[in-house]
Amino acid sequence: QVQLVESGGGSVQAGGSLRLSCAAFGYTDSIYCMAWFRQAPGKSREWVARINTDSSTTYADSVNGRFTISQDNAKNTLYLQMNSLKPEDTAMYYCAADFLASNCRVKSFNYWGQGTQVTVSS
Repeated sequence: QVQLVESGGGSVQAGGSLRLSCAAFGYTDSIYCMAWFRQAPGKSREWVARINTDSSTTYADSVNGRFTISQDNAKNTLYLQMNSLKPEDTAMYYCAADFLASNCRVKSFNYWGQGTQVTVSS
């Protein structure tokens, strides 16, 4: 089992930056990948970025070049640095984790945090 706790959300003006954190607890040594998702009101959940244990990363086209996913293994913490924020980035952001490479490849995660709200005003 893994427990995930996000923090770092808030309100910012367009063009600003925020850094989200996700602390992992439990069987963290068994995690193969972690990811960030987001969900805006009235919209379906959207995958944002993923990082594997080898630190390889992938990004959604909508955030590529503006967001950076990283991890601090010593602190069991996942980060999402968000720069050049846009109003359309407004959403609840969730971190997710899984033990299986097969689940990671299809973006199907078994462990989720409770979310942290990001609001970007124009």
